[in-house]
Amino acid sequence: MFARPLAILGLFGALAGVPQPPAAEEAITVFAAASLKNALDDTDAAFSKAMGIKVVASYAASSALVKQIEQGAPADVFISADLRWMDYAAEHKLIKPDSRVNLLGNRLVLIAPQDSKLDHVAIAKGPGDLGFDIAKLAGDGRIAVADVKAVPAGLYAKTALQTLGAWTAAEGKLAMAENVRATLAFVARGETPIGIVYETDAKIEPKVKIVGVFPDGSYPPVIYPAAATAATTNPAVARYLDFLRTSAAKVIFEKYGFSFLIRPVS
Repeated sequence: MFARPLAILGLFGALAGVPQPPAAEEAITVFAAASLKNALDDTDAAFSKAMGIKVVASYAASSALVKQIEQGAPADVFISADLRWMDYAAEHKLIKPDSRVNLLGNRLVLIAPQDSKLDHVAIAKGPGDLGFDIAKLAGDGRIAVADVKAVPAGLYAKTALQTLGAWTAAEGKLAMAENVRATLAFVARGETPIGIVYETDAKIEPKVKIVGVFPDGSYPPVIYPAAATAATTNPAVARYLDFLRTSAAKVIFEKYGFSFLIRPVS
């Protein structure tokens, strides 16, 4: 009558000596603006080292990422390169509003290939209708920008050129890219003589140089908001968003040229 329980106990004993598969590693998925890649990769590595939680980051234009989230892509955190697409996410109930924070700042610059003769371009609106003539600077070439209809870097660039009186002449010479890093690549490869990117992008690419800085007030402040997605149930997300607010994260972001818009929490 005791044979069956003894057999079961024997089976458990045998299994105890067999290596068991490890538990799934705790991880979170972050959808972030393309311009964040280098800085956020380092920040994520620091977070993983401190917390033992893996971060899987997907980088693209903010406009593309929010559309993917809207279509059900499994993201835990969204970090946009502008307020417009985070506002879109909020309006469509794609984020948890109470988790939202305006984390980082950036600015627009004019770049050229490192060996270009262009240097120290004064970017300002001239008297009357005589504005900053970016079309003339491009010569027979084109002006690399991110898509001016949807991508934050392109939207900022269009506004700046309109404010400076340069849009009408420039519009027909634009070489539009899917995101700001693709814009950067156009100039780095010498495919266009000039381009408009964020300062942080220019700083990570040795094949380009900054030849001008777009003045404050010519475009809206570049702000990077971060938030948890509405769909996430991942308990590690709160810890990740808290880490982005820390002094440790601030040091990394500022090393890459971002401005840190909040008081660090620790």
